[in-house]
Order: sequence, then C-alpha cells, then structure tokens
Amino acid sequence: MSTGGLRELKKKRTREAIQDHALRLYREQGYAKTTLEEVAAAAEVSPSTLFRYFPTKPDTVLFDRVDPIFLEKFLAEPANLPPIQAARNALLAVLNSTEVDIATVETTRMRLIATVPELRAAVLQKVETDLPPFMEAFAQRVGREPDDPRVRYWTGAVAGVALMAYLRAVDNGEDIYTVVNEALEFLENGMPL
Repeated sequence: MSTGGLRELKKKRTREAIQDHALRLYREQGYAKTTLEEVAAAAEVSPSTLFRYFPTKPDTVLFDRVDPIFLEKFLAEPANLPPIQAARNALLAVLNSTEVDIATVETTRMRLIATVPELRAAVLQKVETDLPPFMEAFAQRVGREPDDPRVRYWTGAVAGVALMAYLRAVDNGEDIYTVVNEALEFLENGMPL
C-alpha cells in the first residue's frame, strides 16, 4: 500500500473512531448533554483534530460510512441483474463486508436523527448532497444519464422506501437491514397493497 493509501486509511479509521465514540456518548449521556470536547477526549484526539473531521456536532451523526460501501457493491453486481435486485444484494454485502457492527452504528444514527430536532432538520438538507452519487450509480447501471427523469424518479423511490424502512425499524426496535431489505423487496414486487 502506498503512503497516500496508508494516510487515507488512517484518516478513515480516525473519522470512524471519532464517530463511534460520539454515538456511544450520545447513547449514554444524551445528544444535548454531550460536548464535542468529551467526544474528543473519549476518542483520544485533540478538539482541533475532531473539528477537522467533523466541523459541527450534527456532522458526527450525519456522517454516513455505509453509502460509499453500498455504491461500490451496487456497481459490482452482475450487469444482468435488475437494479432493485442489485440494490438488495449490495445492502446484504455491506453487512458482510465491514469490521464493525454497522447495523448498530446505523440504528444509533437513525434513532438520533429521528428524535433530535436539530438532526432531523439537518438530514433534510443533507439529502441534496447525498442523492447525486446514487443517481450517477443507478444511471451507470442502466446506461442512462443521471439527469434522466426516470433515473431521478427511481432514485427517489428507492430513497423514500429506504427512509420509511429506517424510521419503522428505529420506531419498533427492529434490525434496520432486515427491514430495508424487506422494503426493497416490496418495491421490487410493484408495491402491491
């Protein structure tokens, strides 16, 4: 591995460790009662290092380590699979490819987003920056342009179904990935009511 590759791996691990400690402290003490100085101390980094990775407190929750892994797995799925099946397979591959219990990380993140008004408002703004890479990946998979209205609609449908599944899982204490997979299967089957 090159020096640049090692540096990027170290940055990735530092960012994830800071987030892990932040999420643990938010669970134990509450989001509002936890300071970023406490997060920095728990992660054994200086406050300036923490702010380099997470400029604001909401960023410690909103950072999503799953999306890049999902997109990589999604694009690696066989070309002959329908996009929704490729998405379901990628979701399951995410669970099997991480060193940490990513379902626990995501459950904590989603629970905080669902219950802390500041985070709920911030996530709506974040959607604008998070959806374009998905539109690009979905477009690439089906041989269309990312600004194709059908790609945009499809991306919105998948994102909407996934969001509602996340919220259901958080509200009911269910496994997020099981519920999202079930929701994507429902979408794949034409959403019969």
